[in-house]
Amino acid sequence: MDNRSQPRSAARAQVVNLDEARGRLVSRAPGLPESPPPAVSPGASPESPGELSSKAGQFDSFKTILAGYLKSADIERIAEAYAFSDEAHAGQMRVSGEEYITHPLAVAGICASWKLDTQALMAALLHDVVEDTGITINDVASRFGAPVGELVDGLSKLDKIEFESQEDAQAENFRKMLLAMARDVRVILVKLADRLHNMRTIGSLRSDKRRRIARETLEIYAPIAHRLGLNQVYRELQDLSFANLYPHRFAVISRAIKSARGNRREGVNKILEAIQKALPEAGIHAQVYGREKHVYGIYRKMVEKRLTFSQVLDVYGFRVVVKDVATSYHALGVLHALYKPVPGKFKDYIAIPKVNGYQSLHTTLIGPFGTPVELQIRTADMHRIAEAGVAAHWLYKSDDSAISDVQKKTHKWLQSLLDIQNSSGDPAEFLEHVKVDLFPDEVYVFTPKGRIMSLPRGATAVDFAYTVHTGVGDACVGCKINNEPMPLRTELKNGDLVEIITSAGSQPNPGWLGFVRTGKARAHIRHFMKTMKFEESAALGERLLGQALRAAGINDIELDSARWDKLLRDVGVKSRSELFADIGLGKRLAAVVARRFLSGAPGDVQDRQRDMRTAPVLIRGADGMAVQLAQCCQPIPGDPIIGLISKGQGLTIHTHDCKAIAKSRRKDHHDWVDVEWDPEPDRFFTVGIRVIVSNGRGILAKVAAALTSADTNITNVHTEDDESGNYANMEFSIQVADRQHLARVLRRLRHLPEVVRIVRVKS
Repeated sequence: MDNRSQPRSAARAQVVNLDEARGRLVSRAPGLPESPPPAVSPGASPESPGELSSKAGQFDSFKTILAGYLKSADIERIAEAYAFSDEAHAGQMRVSGEEYITHPLAVAGICASWKLDTQALMAALLHDVVEDTGITINDVASRFGAPVGELVDGLSKLDKIEFESQEDAQAENFRKMLLAMARDVRVILVKLADRLHNMRTIGSLRSDKRRRIARETLEIYAPIAHRLGLNQVYRELQDLSFANLYPHRFAVISRAIKSARGNRREGVNKILEAIQKALPEAGIHAQVYGREKHVYGIYRKMVEKRLTFSQVLDVYGFRVVVKDVATSYHALGVLHALYKPVPGKFKDYIAIPKVNGYQSLHTTLIGPFGTPVELQIRTADMHRIAEAGVAAHWLYKSDDSAISDVQKKTHKWLQSLLDIQNSSGDPAEFLEHVKVDLFPDEVYVFTPKGRIMSLPRGATAVDFAYTVHTGVGDACVGCKINNEPMPLRTELKNGDLVEIITSAGSQPNPGWLGFVRTGKARAHIRHFMKTMKFEESAALGERLLGQALRAAGINDIELDSARWDKLLRDVGVKSRSELFADIGLGKRLAAVVARRFLSGAPGDVQDRQRDMRTAPVLIRGADGMAVQLAQCCQPIPGDPIIGLISKGQGLTIHTHDCKAIAKSRRKDHHDWVDVEWDPEPDRFFTVGIRVIVSNGRGILAKVAAALTSADTNITNVHTEDDESGNYANMEFSIQVADRQHLARVLRRLRHLPEVVRIVRVKS
């Protein structure tokens, strides 16, 4: 989608010649020298209108591409869509002075270079008519068919809906586009073509808008292109974004690369000649050519590894294209005999393809001048997929038997987007989860049955469990990695054999959010937390409201449905459970809701509300996520306590003498709730103690033994000698049942002659 010079939107960037766009994107035949994307000058002025080909000339070039793979009837339908779009955009101009139709025509030309089908090309020509003219989706669907209408709808922004912020609008637009993509991958292919053309012609926009669009492209669209295997588009989008975000850095590195071409030419030519001689001598027919790393790839390597440009030795590499897989491994052996390989730098993406379907052998050799040389060995089919990804097989998608592994993996990822959406109703949260999945530096692990699973680097056993199945993730309680019991938070490494242990009664642990990496795992855990928090908050809210009403002498039996219906209408909620959850989460005060309920009650009930005295809420200590024990004072049964209702957080329990709440108790008295301990709490409670002891051999063991003998569990310990070295400060986190249990523990410690002082820590 593009901005134009009409009043409804901001400045429009200049369009480029369709032939130039086609030349940049059409897949090169294996064996031809590959050149890097043209140098980008973000501040350059666009070409003058006179230098650009005419609209008619562009369309003639476009039809020439179509004639190479489409039937004449299909070309006529596309011509009809072009005429419709041209008429709809009549009078709309780009900032450069070009007619606006040149933009959708260029986008359709890029899609044609990928050999997309008729419906996708029609959608490319029509992708802005709904957003920028008076034409509706229904108009498009009735004229060109429902599939084209759905594609255009997926590409249209949500301009008619008002959002609280630009970030919310952006997140919702991405959510809509990605979900449309999950239904039909052609949506994102057209969108990537649209974004690619916009990035190529971004020079006319204001610098702040260029940077915003470039950052969005770098964070979202380039990773999506990579995830779909469109590596050529991925590299160009990265370079274009880098050029507009950091124009000075881009210019400096571009000049350095140009200079390096001359400085390293002798070494590159010598290696190329040696490879071209060695392979035929071994009976291998191959096409060999040099490749240059793209600018952003070099910059990222400099930043991540803290290198100067001169220290980046693999600016140039070589690609070897052979006839079949067996020859790939044969060529690898020949090259390893020619130059010594660097240990640990060999990667076999043929046996275990990347998650986007990419296949190739990667190896690094020590060249004749002692510098490392990167080589990629692949077949012609692998090369085509490496450059065009899922688009390389687009024409064959109608035949289920011919669906490629690339398409299967793409379909699996798109389905995972729907899973994440089902678990995450918030667009911003959905976008956050998807971003996590768009940067997969993969590790490959095995199931007990030998199936290979691809996960992002840093993924844990919990991520693996959710990748296998949502039910497995929800029920996992432990794992075995390489047949050894390991914690669920263990990071997985390439080649690990992972087995998940499940239990029928187990549930996701909120603590898992601290270490999971995949969007699917994060989304399902958060969904569980929200559901549980709602249920627990509703239960707490019902207790709080019941407490407030009982103080006025009203029992639940007296709450007739008519009065409930009026109360729900007055406060603007749909159900009692929603009202209870709001009270439990602190969004509404129970006393205020009770007063509203009583305001329409008979006179005697209104008299009783004047004498409302809140009976304390009983706290068991295991009330779930809606009730939390404050970490600042760590209350335990027996401590005098008070509850604080925080908006969105539920009820937090503090001790009466907690210093952290001293000021807020005086100011926000409406947020405080009288609470007391249940006579029979059903759990152990963590409490901190500080023990000062005379330093000596084995003193920690003596103190730990005394604690254990008092039927307590030690969860954490920290020791530190004082400056003299005569004494040691030991801080323990221990678990006790109540204050009486704590008193017994402290008495047991005082019997040790080395103990000088014991203090309960409340901070």
